[in-house]
Amino acid sequence: MSTASRNRRTVLACSAAVIAMTGLSFAAVPLYNLFCKVTGFAGTPMVGTAATGKTSDRIVQVAFDANVAPALGWRFEAERTQIQAQVGVTQTVFYKITNTSSRPMTGIATYNVQPNQSGAYFVKIQCFCFTETTLQAGETLEAPVVFYIDPEIELNRELASLKSITLSYTYFPSKNGQPVAESKGDGNQSKL
Repeated sequence: MSTASRNRRTVLACSAAVIAMTGLSFAAVPLYNLFCKVTGFAGTPMVGTAATGKTSDRIVQVAFDANVAPALGWRFEAERTQIQAQVGVTQTVFYKITNTSSRPMTGIATYNVQPNQSGAYFVKIQCFCFTETTLQAGETLEAPVVFYIDPEIELNRELASLKSITLSYTYFPSKNGQPVAESKGDGNQSKL
């Protein structure tokens, strides 16, 4: 094989590697998000369509944390800061979201569950998270979260002593369905 032929093959192989790595870098975030949603990794609650029908006598305190990014002129709070939830029993908690600014604003909520390991057993049936919400000046919206704690949690020895779970939401301004936060200093916005 000639030197020119080997050089051409090397250039093609390197180009293919660069293209593949670039493609993987763009796919990394969506694939990681999908992985978290499927496995409950990093405190990401599972998404379900209905309760399992199984229950347990175990009671877990579920606390509800509500936060708003400074750039969004909203007030956001849970109707109750905590409840006693029986494992396997469907629960509904409402959040109240109010636009306290003088203009329409659009926001989107991100969430997580603590401790992280409990995310695999915290199953949300209905949620306002990752849905853009536009509120007019002074408008208030009540939004439900319907969830249950999967009875499979009883099989996890690491969570045998778990007595409480915190579901935490943060509302951010959104643009094109994605949360954004203000950059410090230049007034521009950057994606989270």
